[in-house]
This record gives sequence, structure tokens and C-alpha cells, in this order.
Amino acid sequence: MQANDLKIGSTIEMEGSIYLVVERALRQQPRLAALIKAKLKNVETGQVVEKRFGTTDRVEEAFINKKDMQYLYSDGNLYYFMDTETYEQRPIDKETLGDSLKYLIEGMVASVSIYKDKILFVNIPLFVDMKIVECEPAVAGDTAKNASKPATTETGLVVRVPLFVDNGETIKVDSRNGEYIERIKN
Repeated sequence: MQANDLKIGSTIEMEGSIYLVVERALRQQPRLAALIKAKLKNVETGQVVEKRFGTTDRVEEAFINKKDMQYLYSDGNLYYFMDTETYEQRPIDKETLGDSLKYLIEGMVASVSIYKDKILFVNIPLFVDMKIVECEPAVAGDTAKNASKPATTETGLVVRVPLFVDNGETIKVDSRNGEYIERIKN
């Protein structure tokens, strides 16, 4: 594809790495050739670089395949996911999962991005239902406005919850920032 066809969200292969286009601008100056100025984020390392392309420069588009996969179990530093269509199981290492590990619950279905049979990253759902395994009981008279207490979930994630939430209850957590959303009625 030509550099002029780059859009925000496009993925390209450059210098042996996969990059996501996060910003793109066309720069035209009188009597000079137009340039595409792009900010590219390395999908594997997260590093952001700025690159300039001529409008007719060729770039290699990277076709990333997304599959729904169900998390099954972990074995050391490997976490096993099953393709929901073919039932094929694939291990994913701890580093690839990154922060999503805090929200990973057995049986959860996540969107896995794959390029040339290599798993790039795992996108877990925005909201995750998690069980509270440890939290302090509410103290009578502790009714300060918006009072909260720490609660530990089944994955070890510590979330600030309202005082009325108890051990064994299920809560909904926002996986983007780790904040409590609501208590789930059993």
C-alpha cells in the first residue's frame, strides 16, 4: 500500500516490527513534495516513533488476525487459551499478557491478536465480574461521604469498594483502570 493510504488504526510492518498508526498528518509546503507525518506505536514494545513518508512511498501492510479465545488454565509462566472455533489450545507467556493478567479468570473469552502465527496481545473485556476473596467488614458509624475500603479479588487485584461489599460477593470491575463499577446480585 502507499503511505498516502495510511489511516489511524492501520498496522504496518517496518524494519522487522509491527507498528500501529496512532497519528497521521499530511504536510504540504509550496514548491515541495507532500509528506505524510505519522506517529507509529510498536505493537510488541509499546515504543512510539515519528516517521515521515513521501505520499507515493510504499509501506507493507500487516494483516492482524483477531480470534476469540477462552482462557483455560496456567502452568508456571504459560497461560493456555483455546480457540473457540477449532478447539486448538495455545500457550501465551506472562510478558505478552502484561496488565491483563490481573483480570484473567478461568473460562473468560478474550480477543487475541495474531500476526504470522505469533500472538501479539490479548484484549480482555472492558468489564470483568470478579469474586471478592478478602475484605474488611464495615465498621458501624463509618459513614463518611463516598467511604471505601480495599478488597482483594480472586486474581489478587486490590480494588477500592464501597463499605457495603463483603467477602464472597461478586463485583464488576473496569479493566481499563481497575475501578469498582457495581455489585452483582447473586
